[in-house]
Amino acid sequence: MAPIPRILVVEDDEIISNLIATMLERKGYTVISRVISGEEAIIKAAELEPDLIMMDIKLGGVLDGVATARYLFQLFRFPIVFLTAACDDSLLERAKSSQPYGFIMKPFTDKELTSNVNLALYNHDIRKKFLDSGPVGAPKKIIHIMDPVLITDLKGRIIFFNPYAERFFDLPANQILMAQWRDVMMFINDQTDEQLEDPVREVVRQHLVVSYEFNTAVVSRSGRRRKISLIVRPIMDDQNELMAVLIRIKEKTLDQIKMATNIMTK
Repeated sequence: MAPIPRILVVEDDEIISNLIATMLERKGYTVISRVISGEEAIIKAAELEPDLIMMDIKLGGVLDGVATARYLFQLFRFPIVFLTAACDDSLLERAKSSQPYGFIMKPFTDKELTSNVNLALYNHDIRKKFLDSGPVGAPKKIIHIMDPVLITDLKGRIIFFNPYAERFFDLPANQILMAQWRDVMMFINDQTDEQLEDPVREVVRQHLVVSYEFNTAVVSRSGRRRKISLIVRPIMDDQNELMAVLIRIKEKTLDQIKMATNIMTK
């Protein structure tokens, strides 16, 4: 027996969100979550790995539906169906980067909704055999990795972080999501205490990987300091255009610190 498709609804109008969920559940689908903002949708989708995302094209948060859908498809390959009350040429052009499986115009009927969902699920089931895993790998792997992993937009705002990052920085999710990365942490030279040049800005400027292996520490907002190695790299979309920046921090063990000290003193 085929598994029941799991659907994430991203809609900031509660009445419409309830209506969509009711229609889908009556047809036997599972609505795994309903969120109201694009920012929350990226985190929730990576956590739950839905089979399909119903995305309102105009959301009230920092990220609209088109920007959110681009991240969701280009980063993690989640299929998108847009919900919209209006769709002009400029909106369609922006939406192409998320390679949506359909547009449902509001107001819609039960039949229009479910037929679009059926078709999107069918088309994605065929197409996903030919899709790669995306530029950051499987969401489940990032979620469970025991290192802080964050993704920023090109302005340095944190659009995604894994659960370990919350514990590492000892901050609630709402103080990390969409914050400027430098409001969450600071990278310094562990020998001189000088602040490192902004690695995110460097990646955006040069489209190259920035890494620090020795003499590097991270200082959290609380003032806690840890010795680390750091990789900051560009994330490119299907058109080879820079779309985001990935930050991965590895806290060094005592043995690694001793080894590095021995290397530096030889």
